[in-house]
Amino acid sequence: MERRRIALIGVGQIGKHHASEYAHVGGVDIVAVCDVNEGEAARVAEQYKVPHVYTDFRKLLQRDDIEAVDVCLHNNFHAPVTIAALEAGKHVYCEKPIAGSYRDGAAMAAAARATGRMLHIQLGTLYSKETKAAKALIDAGKLGKLYHARSTGFRRRGRPFVDGYGSKAFTQKATASGGALYDMGVYHISQLLYLLGLPKVTRISGQTYQEMEMLPDRREQSQFDVEELGLGFVKFEGGLTLDIVEAWAIYLSSFEGSSIVGSEGGIRMPYRTSQGAHSFSYHSTVADLDLNATIDLDAMDSRRHLINPHEWAYDSSQGHWVAALNGLVPLLPTAELALDTMLISEGIYMSSTLGREVTAEEIAASSVSTAFELSSL
Repeated sequence: MERRRIALIGVGQIGKHHASEYAHVGGVDIVAVCDVNEGEAARVAEQYKVPHVYTDFRKLLQRDDIEAVDVCLHNNFHAPVTIAALEAGKHVYCEKPIAGSYRDGAAMAAAARATGRMLHIQLGTLYSKETKAAKALIDAGKLGKLYHARSTGFRRRGRPFVDGYGSKAFTQKATASGGALYDMGVYHISQLLYLLGLPKVTRISGQTYQEMEMLPDRREQSQFDVEELGLGFVKFEGGLTLDIVEAWAIYLSSFEGSSIVGSEGGIRMPYRTSQGAHSFSYHSTVADLDLNATIDLDAMDSRRHLINPHEWAYDSSQGHWVAALNGLVPLLPTAELALDTMLISEGIYMSSTLGREVTAEEIAASSVSTAFELSSL
């Protein structure tokens, strides 16, 4: 496999994680890093033996020896930097969510089509063993006709910054645009959209909440103005439906794992409660007997790696990106999945504000850019 030359834009918590993943996957040389915090950029460059450091991403994009960039910035920076990189002839791997709004995400996808460059969004749940098992069962027809799915994400008290972890940027619309739905929900919703075959959204209803108490000083410092709990109900063409519950904080012990049900079977994703972990499970009826089965995911994964020489390309988002850059595997439709996930999340916000169900066309038409102007970067 030929080594690819890439650059990293943003060396905060996520940027460092991406750099570490590249070191694990291999196959790439990080040629340059960029961050407005020059000292931190220099420190990360030294740690990962990166030869070039920039504080202005525009100058980085002028390099003709870099074929791809990895954008690890806050949500409302994704669109302007990604579009500039695509127009500079670079392939782009961008951290989730795709952007701060549907309009911005659509502009990113349009730029990728116009330039003929690849756009990959970090959707880590697509590469999990349970996602692979679920897809195998669905593709083999073991669920029959799919008709309903449930997307769940749970934290008891896990609001960024106000509950002790993460930065204030996650809690402010000015930088993040949304809360639990954009931070956690993107993983669970996109996973289900992938397994459902990217069905076309028609209508959405939803509600968001920020009700639980916070330490007064943390509330004031964070300027917390996003949701801690998001609820939604989505209708797709053909009658398929999806309900959503995503919590940064809620007074419950757990939610059940995400699930998909069909006319001949159902699956439930792993989840954890105070009583312990619950495995991936498959449910059906065999010989008029109700079957609730667990699956040896490790054995499945081991066999796949033994018989498929490119199975490693589906073990992680970074690994998939490296393999796609080398033309070893086609890129999964992560940009499309992330964009439809954004449509759903923004639809929940819109429905919550208006107090009624909204259509996909309404959401797309009313979506407003939240992207920072290039001049401010």
